[in-house]
Amino acid sequence: MSGGVRRAEVLEARRVVVKVGSSSLTTAEGGLDPERVASLVDVLAGVRRRGAEVVLVSSGAIAAGLAPLGLKRRPRSLAGQQAAASVGQGVLVHRYNEELGRHGLTGGQVLLTVDDVTRRSNYRNAYQTFAKLLDYGVMPIVNENDTVATSEIRFGDNDRLAALVAHLVHADLLVLLSDVDGLYDGNPAKPGATLLRAVRGEADLAGVSIGSAGVAGVGTGGMQTKVEAAQIATGAGIPVVLTSAANAPAALAGEQVGTLFHPTGRKRPTRLLWLRHATEPKGQLLLDAGAVRAVVERRASLLAAGVTGAVGSFSHGDPVDLVGPDGVAVARGLVNFDAEEIPQLAGKSSHQLREEFGEEYERELVHRDGLVVL
Repeated sequence: MSGGVRRAEVLEARRVVVKVGSSSLTTAEGGLDPERVASLVDVLAGVRRRGAEVVLVSSGAIAAGLAPLGLKRRPRSLAGQQAAASVGQGVLVHRYNEELGRHGLTGGQVLLTVDDVTRRSNYRNAYQTFAKLLDYGVMPIVNENDTVATSEIRFGDNDRLAALVAHLVHADLLVLLSDVDGLYDGNPAKPGATLLRAVRGEADLAGVSIGSAGVAGVGTGGMQTKVEAAQIATGAGIPVVLTSAANAPAALAGEQVGTLFHPTGRKRPTRLLWLRHATEPKGQLLLDAGAVRAVVERRASLLAAGVTGAVGSFSHGDPVDLVGPDGVAVARGLVNFDAEEIPQLAGKSSHQLREEFGEEYERELVHRDGLVVL
């Protein structure tokens, strides 16, 4: 397809985030494959030579730690995975820097936790770090900080992490590389499955069976996580190319390989994207029907008058889900009060709050600037 029309979304991108999965970097035995790493770096260096900046989101730390630890498969326990990541992350970044050095380039390790992208001060600092690395000409090599992350505070997979990083660094393009050459309308291992060349919205995914095709035992993500990551990025105005690592040279040259997900939304404030996709709610605020309409239809702040109760234990500044009378979460927001304060505030007007508790209580339970409709 090298003689065909090339994708302008790829060729015109000035800042590209590339995500590669464990199965694309490792041998069948689970260890790091130097030839695969070298091939990927050659492609990324080519993107740099044409004047684009590159941020690499790379899985493989746990897989890279298996061989040095004498393990034959990925540990099942969290502690075992963290130990493997501790050993493997150094191996992985060292290998990348060896290969980047052949092209006169340098890589810089960036390990992120959910806190780094959900707390406002943290993600501002993360953005500034990325910006300075790129300003120095360094290629950021990003991974979740598996060594310290707990099961309760994880991104879950590097596909979602890559989509969030793409938004954080204001990328023009996200490329997801795996062991499958694109999105099919069925299981690609079975006859009759057709590759979808383009996805322009939810309608194009109707009837598509998204299984977990891929190499088992090394990575954690499947096709579903890649589609969800693509939806996060495209919903924020960033086009996405999904294809195999083997197709990376063609994909990053703009050839029409894999699946192109077209943007479906506009770029939005970073904190709202984090709020929706990278936070776990600490509790719930229960809304009456009028409050649901105000929040969803008018994009208004949530006032105490429309709240009927609260569930869970949360503090001022925590993310909470806003739940309608039918039990469905309609929005997520950063709450301005502690959970134990809600019962005495619920159902009261701003005037009543001022009269009973003072001026400091005459404010929204959730301000619209810290609220995203689900």
